Amino acid sequence: MTTHKHLIYAALMLAAGAVSAGNLLMAQEAAGPVECEFKAEVDGSTERYVEILPQGFDPAQPHDLALALHGHGSDRWQYAKDARGECKGARDVAAKHSMIFVSPDYRAKTSWMGPKAEADVVQLIGLLRKKYKIRKVFLVGGSMGGTSVLIFAGLHPDLVDGVSSQNGTANMVEYQNFAQSIVESYGGDKKQKPDEYKKRSPELFSEKLTMPLAFTTGGKDTAVPPDSVRRLAEALKKAKRDDVLYNERTDNGHSTSYQDTVEAFEFVIKAAEKRKSAAEKTK
Repeated sequence: MTTHKHLIYAALMLAAGAVSAGNLLMAQEAAGPVECEFKAEVDGSTERYVEILPQGFDPAQPHDLALALHGHGSDRWQYAKDARGECKGARDVAAKHSMIFVSPDYRAKTSWMGPKAEADVVQLIGLLRKKYKIRKVFLVGGSMGGTSVLIFAGLHPDLVDGVSSQNGTANMVEYQNFAQSIVESYGGDKKQKPDEYKKRSPELFSEKLTMPLAFTTGGKDTAVPPDSVRRLAEALKKAKRDDVLYNERTDNGHSTSYQDTVEAFEFVIKAAEKRKSAAEKTK
């Protein structure tokens, strides 16, 4: 091999090394969703989540976090891969805004944001803040996930900067479906654990939902009826909140379209940014 060829070969090897070492996270993103795990502090179990980093991700730069919560019967992969409107819409908006997109099991198929799921999400947000430079935290979810984002935001408003809820309920005291799964998650039924159901009914504590919110519902939804969310949105608007969006499709059932999902998430992002700008002006 001539000296000139040696130099070319060496340069190629150095370039390959730089890609391998310096751009490891970008390569990870190009490979698609990555499954991660952590040990839950609440009970020592191994809990899993899926992470999607934005294109051209630079760990030295701050990014917003989109935490997506799946529906009943699904798991962490629903929002990471499913083509349905609620899932793809959330992913696309997150990608557009260069967000870190994370979809946890949060105790998987029958969670309904029970105590252990709540503890896991608190822990996960903390872990992600240590792992990356996180700015704002946005919650998105559909059905059980749409319910769970509201429950979590009501319990931990200090950890959440915006919420987009698709086809959820805001009142676990009155909600009747999936009763056995909820009993297992909450540690008892409504008579045995009345306080647990009450504290997980954000409609009853609307003043705690201080962050921008968007709700999408279906007027003919019987799986998760829209009544409590409709009432919650009305209460928030009566409080003269201009950072609340309520979109009910009267002829729809238990689903939200891609377009409505995108509109809801974008509304919340814009409202959160507006709030941030207003706060900076007052400093």
